[in-house]
Amino acid sequence: MPNAILTPEDPIQRVRRMALALPETTEKLSHGEPTFFVRKKVFVMFSNNHHNDGRIAIWIPAPTGHQSAMIAEAPEIYFKPPYVGVKGWVGVQLAQISNEILATLIRQAWKLIAPRSIHAAAQSGAQQPAALRPKPRL
Repeated sequence: MPNAILTPEDPIQRVRRMALALPETTEKLSHGEPTFFVRKKVFVMFSNNHHNDGRIAIWIPAPTGHQSAMIAEAPEIYFKPPYVGVKGWVGVQLAQISNEILATLIRQAWKLIAPRSIHAAAQSGAQQPAALRPKPRL
């Protein structure tokens, strides 16, 4: 697992680029942070130093039973986030993870939350034309 992979890209722009590339994804503020939805269901929450925890991270759902294994394998990258951690979600420190792995984790989170009826579009690599996708709201 790559460690301490820093990118010059702004963390929220990095997450936004990856999340909004997925079918039927929208962004809006939730609890003061950019949050990404697929058909009104959250699949990525951005966390910018939440309650001064010192982390710039995302919170995402993990497959059942994977949260503790991820944290045990790489505690410098993964953590149990407040509120949603009890539901199996995992926090991911953005400065500690490569773009390739981050994109994979975001896609996996989308697949866990998105209705099965739109999975085919994601598997084929299709996405909504930019003109039809909702603009990010801040």
